[in-house]
Amino acid sequence: MPDWYEEYFGEEYLLLYPHRDLEDAERLVDLLCRAVGLGPGWRVLDVACGTGRHAVAFQTRGARVTGLDLSKHLLLRARGISHFPVIRSDVRSIPVRPSSMDFAVNLFTSFGYFDSDAEHARALAEMVATVRRRGWFALDFLNAARVPTELVPREEGEMNGEPVRIDRWLDPSLRHVFKSITLADGRRFVERVRLFSAGELERFLEAAGCVVSIRLGDYHGGALEPDSPRVLLAGRVT
Repeated sequence: MPDWYEEYFGEEYLLLYPHRDLEDAERLVDLLCRAVGLGPGWRVLDVACGTGRHAVAFQTRGARVTGLDLSKHLLLRARGISHFPVIRSDVRSIPVRPSSMDFAVNLFTSFGYFDSDAEHARALAEMVATVRRRGWFALDFLNAARVPTELVPREEGEMNGEPVRIDRWLDPSLRHVFKSITLADGRRFVERVRLFSAGELERFLEAAGCVVSIRLGDYHGGALEPDSPRVLLAGRVT
């Protein structure tokens, strides 16, 4: 049976979320570029690039961007909005030459999807390994500490004019958050994300060879606090 993320990011995903926030993408990329001192010509790898909204923002700032994602549907959309190379690949085995990038990023909680923490550690190690020595890596993740108190158990959505039901819940261990999307025709998609704390993410990164020096809690550059909306970590690769 395929893992949930192999089927989740298809045509239905694009119909459910047709207008992801481009303003947020611009704000985040601008923040990252200023934080790491990105210059024209930098080689940037956008891991789990989706439809390419962050990649395009990097490209407009003079970066030479490569996008990587497992979903062929999202990559086709990315190729349709700009002219940057894309790679279809699982992040646990990235077919990019080691130390060939100046900056690699994994943004918008495009992490935490696997069955084991060993797989998550492997994925981050693969991402970091693409970056040259003294280059940069950045990870943008949800703030797991806020999820239990802010979880919306049920809401209604719409796709192609048809009703869609969205359910969310935590497992008993509070280590995973689930989101179920039930379409009008009865099809159901379930997303699962591992709730890593900021400390856990930082330990993963340091084990992969990324020394974290930037810790932010939102896309405006606010400090990382226990109640911050995001966990944004960046550091140089050793």
